[in-house]
Amino acid sequence: MASPAAARSPVSASASPIQRLSTFKNPPSTASAATPTSSALDSLASDPIFSAFLSPSFSSTSFSSAALSSGSPASTAEKLHHAIRLLENQLRSEVLSRHHDLLSQLSSLHHADHALSTLRSALSSLQSSVRRLRSELSDPHRSVAAKTAQLSNLHRTTELLQHSIRALRLSKKLRDLMAADPEKLDLAKAAQLHFEILSLCSEYDLAGIDVVDEEVAWVRDTGDLLRSEAMKLLERGMEGLNQAEVGTGLQVFYNLGELRVTVEQVVNKYKGLGAKSVSVALDMKAISGGGGGFGPGGIRGAATPHIGGGAKAREALWHRLGNCMDQLHSIAVAVWHLQRVLSKKRDPFTHVLLLDEVIQVRPCFCCLFASEGDYVVACLGFIYAHLHPLHNTRNYCLSSEYGDR
Repeated sequence: MASPAAARSPVSASASPIQRLSTFKNPPSTASAATPTSSALDSLASDPIFSAFLSPSFSSTSFSSAALSSGSPASTAEKLHHAIRLLENQLRSEVLSRHHDLLSQLSSLHHADHALSTLRSALSSLQSSVRRLRSELSDPHRSVAAKTAQLSNLHRTTELLQHSIRALRLSKKLRDLMAADPEKLDLAKAAQLHFEILSLCSEYDLAGIDVVDEEVAWVRDTGDLLRSEAMKLLERGMEGLNQAEVGTGLQVFYNLGELRVTVEQVVNKYKGLGAKSVSVALDMKAISGGGGGFGPGGIRGAATPHIGGGAKAREALWHRLGNCMDQLHSIAVAVWHLQRVLSKKRDPFTHVLLLDEVIQVRPCFCCLFASEGDYVVACLGFIYAHLHPLHNTRNYCLSSEYGDR
């Protein structure tokens, strides 16, 4: 059912709202119409019937049931029509008072809709361009990634091949060197090649290459042979006080990277010989012929040393001490000879002093004893310095004034 306001409207109901608003040539004054309408709306808000429409929990079904059960539904319907007319008048006055603002907002909405339409078409074009670009670049990107990985693998393979070839060439040089006459074998050069091959394989991780693994196994066996020959040469040079042989042996172990360990082993060997010589010389059981002293109650104890009362025992003791001093003399001279070669010998390539690779120079007990001017005391000082449990230095030296003895 059409409202009375709509029936009295001079404009067709099918006309648009803007067309209907444009028919109001002389709209009523806003100030004059606002006051009675506002008071009418206030009266509707205070009315017990219409105030229910303002409630958030309004129910049209409940309101209709209450109106029908009140006994005067026609009166309620008339009041509703009156309220509808008031609201339409209020809405009409509001629209007329804000006619220009509404038109400007409508124009802005039209421009915004046009801009959004343009943006929507641009975004659609951009999406299609991105899809086309993705389809055009995906295949080249995959190809470039595969080629990059292939190039990286080629670089790593080339490096491995280069280092493997170098290791094989060094191994061939070592084989040619070891195939020469044993008397003319250059142990220092062979040791240098041995060290370079093992360092190259360890640094660039050449393990797992069959050819290289075979050569490395042979190189390790060759290293054992070089150590054995160098140790024989070093011991022969120390026994004969030959500086050339000692220097060659030390150079071999320096090239192998084992100079410090080898020198410590040699010195420990001579320390053991010195300790054994002293213990044998002072073995009272051997001097006394195995006799023992008497314990409590006149019983001879087997562990009690007994020299005896004759001159033969004293002569045996001094004879043993003489042999001990001779052995200590040879030991001290051999160690001093080793230290003298270490203090003179330099690596021909790096010019590093071999002594600097072995120890830090510090004064030791044997030098202090040697300053007294007695070589026997110096030898005893050497033995004390290396057998005393509190002596932890590693400066194996002896005064050079005894070098001619």
